Amino acid sequence: MFGEHELKTGFIKIGDKKIHLLEDKSGIIRYRRDEIEKLIKSNGEKLKILPSPAVGYGVRLLMVKFREPVVVPPRDSLVGFIEAPVEIDVKVGDLSVDHFIVGKEKYALYGTLEAGVICRYHVSPFYLEEPESLGVVKLIISNPSSEWKSLEKVIVPIKGSPMYYTEDKAYYPLLVVTIKNHIPEVNNTGKPPKEGLNALGNQLSLPNFLMRW
Repeated sequence: MFGEHELKTGFIKIGDKKIHLLEDKSGIIRYRRDEIEKLIKSNGEKLKILPSPAVGYGVRLLMVKFREPVVVPPRDSLVGFIEAPVEIDVKVGDLSVDHFIVGKEKYALYGTLEAGVICRYHVSPFYLEEPESLGVVKLIISNPSSEWKSLEKVIVPIKGSPMYYTEDKAYYPLLVVTIKNHIPEVNNTGKPPKEGLNALGNQLSLPNFLMRW
């Protein structure tokens, strides 16, 4: 799925979407996906299927609500995983020839009606082991305070975020959530959540996002 594919007759399945490739005359490849059709002149280069942050219509935040709130003891931490939506970028060389969303596209208001912003929205269980979903976030929830803390959702800065992938799964960077003074602080570290992953984009952190709501 993710990675390089030969430009020849066949199909590529990504989540609930299918890309169809059909060889035509004179080295032309017909690219089809839903109602999209393009003609690609093959020169031996491969088609690249790559994950992309779920920015949708240009949002900069992703809100993932936990199905079950997570409670962390004082001066303790918890490591786990959540599912997250991703988008798909299709390239030949450095040119993007297609970009699409897999799964249902949902949005929510983060903040107040007067000062809030629209963000991508997803509901996920909190997993102690890595799930088999298409998009995954590994997160560390840290409670350095002297009180018990509960976390019901996480707001992830994703605009400009790097991505990581294997052949069958996409990963956001490692996320660190620190709960102190009743305002969780979210740090998109930019770092891979584990070794052996392919990287996309500059591995820069998006730190110190305060979840005020």
